[in-house]
Amino acid sequence: MGRTKVVGPAGRYGARYGVSVRKRVRDILLRKNAKHTCPFCGARGKTYRISTGIWKCRKCGNTWTGGAYTPTSGLATYLKKTITKEWT
Repeated sequence: MGRTKVVGPAGRYGARYGVSVRKRVRDILLRKNAKHTCPFCGARGKTYRISTGIWKCRKCGNTWTGGAYTPTSGLATYLKKTITKEWT
């Protein structure tokens, strides 16, 4: 399977589906497969996705829900910052 400079891991789709769709898929795949940090124990690279929105840490064994492609969703990060700013 080929990879290209422009669309990276989405290069497996070849010339199909259009470049803008393949770029969007590239961004999703890179976010999903990146090394993530466990929010509980801080272990780097031990977090993996079980299913859509379900994440698990190999080190501490915690399982939690998060974003579809990242362990914490963007909204959760935003709310956490807002709440801490409000209380400090």
